[in-house]
Order: sequence, then structure tokens, then C-alpha cells
Amino acid sequence: MEENNTPVISFSGADILGGDNVVVYGLDLQVFPGQLVYILGKVGSGKTSIFRTITAENRLGKGSGQVCGYDLATLRARDVPQLRRRIGVVFQDFQLLMDRTVEDNLSFVLRSTGWKDRAAIAKRIDEVLAAVGMTTKAHKMPHQLSGGEQQRIAIARAILNSPEVILADEPTGNLDEETAEGILQLLQQINREKGTAIVMVTHNRSICQRYPGRIFETRDESCREITA
Repeated sequence: MEENNTPVISFSGADILGGDNVVVYGLDLQVFPGQLVYILGKVGSGKTSIFRTITAENRLGKGSGQVCGYDLATLRARDVPQLRRRIGVVFQDFQLLMDRTVEDNLSFVLRSTGWKDRAAIAKRIDEVLAAVGMTTKAHKMPHQLSGGEQQRIAIARAILNSPEVILADEPTGNLDEETAEGILQLLQQINREKGTAIVMVTHNRSICQRYPGRIFETRDESCREITA
């Protein structure tokens, strides 16, 4: 399809900032629909700063950057929520709201992104919980769930608005090996069946070998594509 020739994320000669300092110079990165892209690197090498630039939490330095059709260099503050609705984010530490049920966690996101119809909200919550194998957990509190179950709910939250790209920041970092494998398989399934691009930050090279994708590595203040 023609739309697949348009990247969902595109950086050209971009300087990535961490605070006021450049942490990655001259980033050239294009992510197309349906691709699985890894960003490898040590702690402090700029991986998270790239993520924060994609979501417009960090301002762009020199160069150009576009995400889901938005120009990061000229993005207005009032348009940032619109951009973020087109991105799903999965964190290492889940970041669920601990004082409300799974259903209310998901409803909160939908209502805050413009959904108003109760029936439509309930239907969408049912759909995403089914997609991650958590249909029976809607009325559970997060503390009643295992780490793997919490991460599945976090993935359900990330796909609520059918994002063009999912950003996964060390999504298996707090999980045991078996549970982590289930999460990776789920993300791959979403990537394959929905055509959702996935950009995953990880320090674990074995993941890249088991679930092949494009690999970029941050080191020495740069981020370059490498072969596995």
C-alpha cells in the first residue's frame, strides 16, 4: 500500500537532547508501518532521550524530526496531546493507576483522549482485553495481578487508540524469563497482525535474535543501524 512508503517516525541529522545537553548527535532513523525496530545501548547512552523526543517530552535539537505526520521542530504545545494519541507507550514499570480497577485504568485513557460514548468505551475495553488475553481481569485492581498480567494490561492501554507505533521501553525488564517471553510474543503478534510499528528499547541482544527486526545501537553519542 502506498501509505507504507511514508515513515511513521523520521529523523534526519537530528541532535537528541537530554536536558540542555546533546546526548545523540546526527540521528538518522526512519521507521515504517509494520516494522520492528530495536534501539540497543547501555544505560545513559541516549536511548530514553530518543523516546522522549519521539513523544515530544524533549525538544528536538538540530536537524529534522517527524512523528505520525507531526513536525517536531514546529510542534505547538496544544498539538502534543493529538500526537500522543497516535503513539502507544509501554513502560518497564507498567505505570498503571494503582487506585482503580483495570477497567477504570483503560476508561480513564479513553475519556482523556476524547471518547464520550459509554457503550463505545465499554466495547473498546473488551476488545483490547481480549487482544492481550485478559478478558477476565477487568474488575481486578493492579495489585491483584502478577507482573506479567500488569504488563499485558499496559499493552492493552497502549493499543486503545489503535496507534501507528508502539514505543516499548525495556518492556520485559521487570519480568522473569518465561513471563517476558509471553510479553514479547504478544508484541510480535500485534506487530504482525495489526501492522503496528514497534520501537523497542532494550539492552538484551538475545531478544533481537529471537524476534528479528532492524537494530540501532546508541554509543559514543551516536545512534547507528547495525547488523545483528
